[in-house]
Amino acid sequence: MELSKATPDSRPWSTLAVAHVRGKSRLITSHGVQPLKILQPGAPGSACHVVLSSYGGGLVAGDFIGLRVAVGAGSRLFLGTQANTKVFRSIDGAVAAQHTHGEVAEGGLAVIFPDPVVLQAESRYRQVQHWQLASTATLLLADWFHSGRMDQGERFAFHELRTELRVTVAGRLTLLDKLAFAPAAHVASAPPHFAGYQTFFSVFLIGPPDDTSFQQLAARLQQQQMPGADGPHFTLRGKPCAVAVTQARPNVWVLRAAANSRMDLEPLCAALLAELAGPELLGYNPLARKY
Repeated sequence: MELSKATPDSRPWSTLAVAHVRGKSRLITSHGVQPLKILQPGAPGSACHVVLSSYGGGLVAGDFIGLRVAVGAGSRLFLGTQANTKVFRSIDGAVAAQHTHGEVAEGGLAVIFPDPVVLQAESRYRQVQHWQLASTATLLLADWFHSGRMDQGERFAFHELRTELRVTVAGRLTLLDKLAFAPAAHVASAPPHFAGYQTFFSVFLIGPPDDTSFQQLAARLQQQQMPGADGPHFTLRGKPCAVAVTQARPNVWVLRAAANSRMDLEPLCAALLAELAGPELLGYNPLARKY
């Protein structure tokens, strides 16, 4: 089933909108529908900082979160989560789902950097993200999931994971990224799949290639490339973390990382979030703001 056709539009959606007002990006619309909670902690820079949370810290079978995001012209938004999003076990085949539809206007910047989704035993989870960017807008989006409750020895015990990311720029499809995985039908430890790793992290950067802020973020992504990862004789054996970076199009960069644990990816996340502290981006480090 195509995820884009599975969106339950008849259910109520949460909404948030950010606009540039008196020299700062401000949250002008905030409407949360259960189980989603929208929080706005203070931020030291001129950007708007929004945190998503949920009742019980996760999604139970049958839960649906729909979120519409609007980032106005010249606005800056950092959108994160309060903690890991736990997906609890499915009952009678019911699916937990999150759908995000976002728009970023001319000159806007949206940084979407959630904590990992943790796929607990017997869970079913589907995620859809559709973003529409103006020609001079920039989107930095992270997508992250754990194979289970790793501290409890849980590894790929979930039933189903499906994700879709679709990004259009000036009305043209620019990026389409899909993943469908069912541990019962695939061998998770096989090299073509996850090669024994347990946490998986992707970052997508889309923006105007001539913009200095875009170039700055792209350079930081390139610095995360593992030595030799783009060569024919690279091996993953014995490495706690593997990172690969590629330029898919002049206006698209993609980073993929796999690791044994979240701690192995902390230096990577810290480097990316520290880059956002410049005044031309967010003006502060969201990681320092969180911890």
